[in-house]
Amino acid sequence: MFRFIQSYIADFLDLLFPSLCLGCKQTLSANEKVLCVACRIKLPETNHHEDPYNQNSLNKFAGKVPIRFVISFLYFSRGNLVQKLIHQIKYRGQKEAAKEIATWYGLKIKSESQLSDEIDVIIGVPLHKNRLQQRGYNQADWIAEGLAEALELPSRKDILVRKHFKESQTHKNRLERWENVSNVFAVAEGKQNELEGKRIALVDDVLTTGSTLEACAAELVKAGCKSVGIITIAATHR
Repeated sequence: MFRFIQSYIADFLDLLFPSLCLGCKQTLSANEKVLCVACRIKLPETNHHEDPYNQNSLNKFAGKVPIRFVISFLYFSRGNLVQKLIHQIKYRGQKEAAKEIATWYGLKIKSESQLSDEIDVIIGVPLHKNRLQQRGYNQADWIAEGLAEALELPSRKDILVRKHFKESQTHKNRLERWENVSNVFAVAEGKQNELEGKRIALVDDVLTTGSTLEACAAELVKAGCKSVGIITIAATHR
């Protein structure tokens, strides 16, 4: 009886406040989430999971920190649908969209590659507590959760911490980005032993210069993990 009431209320709310496609703003049908079918098929997928050790991707980190693999789901470019999605995920409260899109990618990774066999735990790039309080959520944690559920792997929010509150990276070049995140991240006190020998998938929303992910990966490697791979929802064209 309770489930029936819940379903009835949900249907009623959908009539009053229908879910809209984050791309075209048209009403979503019952079997659509985040994007309508028309928008979803337009997503510029990278197919990185088919070649996760591609040197072009790994070159972002070459000579800086050892990275096992680098994959991104979608190509990000100014004004495209992916930029719109990332903006809404980061600044418009669409955390559930972050999880759903990550789930799509996780299922694709699981069915079309063997990459999940190289991962023990999934960790999102952390936000500083002040930023987390401002935004109310960390989109990287929601992405990590979606990937973890699809890949049937654990995700952890308590391993990495952001020690300092730094300004946005959005308009910085490569050197400025690195200087902005240098010595910002650390492995949480008492968690070092939990990383020993672990194969980590480090997760974020967008891969641009890689400086933030590089800084996080360096701390994980320092703590003794076996390997670090990188998964993001989007990446700029190389």
